[in-house]
Amino acid sequence: MKIALITLFPEMFEALTGYGISSRAVNQGLLEVSSFNPRDFTDDPHATVDDRPYGGGPGMVMMVEPLLRALEAAKSDAPENTRVVLMSPQGEVFSQAKGIDCGQMPGLILICGRYEGIDERFIQRHVDEEWSIGDYVLSGGELAAMVVLDAIARHLPGTLGNQMSVIDESHLDGTLDYPHYTRPEKLGLDVVPAELLSGNHKQMSRYRRREALKRTLDRRPDLLTGRVFSQEDRKLLEECFAGRNAVNATE
Repeated sequence: MKIALITLFPEMFEALTGYGISSRAVNQGLLEVSSFNPRDFTDDPHATVDDRPYGGGPGMVMMVEPLLRALEAAKSDAPENTRVVLMSPQGEVFSQAKGIDCGQMPGLILICGRYEGIDERFIQRHVDEEWSIGDYVLSGGELAAMVVLDAIARHLPGTLGNQMSVIDESHLDGTLDYPHYTRPEKLGLDVVPAELLSGNHKQMSRYRRREALKRTLDRRPDLLTGRVFSQEDRKLLEECFAGRNAVNATE
């Protein structure tokens, strides 16, 4: 997969291409990451990429011409029908499902805005989608693009040594992850749950599913709204409710 980044700070992405799982994808040839800096596509000696907004107001706005030239350069090396995405707090919230879908694409161009924003004419004519990673504002789109890039890279076939790591991931089936434990078995008064020490795979699987549902119920009940549950999940949820009611009754 080819991912092109249009960014004023390409060096920031070395944290991904040089380290961790995403670097493994790059080194194995599963992911190709390239950067296009709008400053390299300017005509003036100061490499100007922004100007004051019409109508006044604070801050500066990224200009169309440098962005468009950088985009054209990115497209010239991109697979056919590559989607152009602007990282923006006004966009659709990026999700696990979208990350998996992106892994099936041959390419993607991510645009990282800066300053107060980007000239709207560029967005309307040249951007296919706008993505957000949450309801907050960052100094630029680079950190958001890094989150997206990492989420996509881990789902490329062959990136993870154990593909079960992907299958069991949090949010993959609409629930949060279950708790994890490792050695030592006892840590002061805290011990590893007996189900995980039983050696009974069915019992361990049931425990993990129940805890995933319980954690989702406690922390993100919105993820469970409107879902159709299996008979086993219904039983586990009933156990979660019973446990919650028992705790409330003792308080």
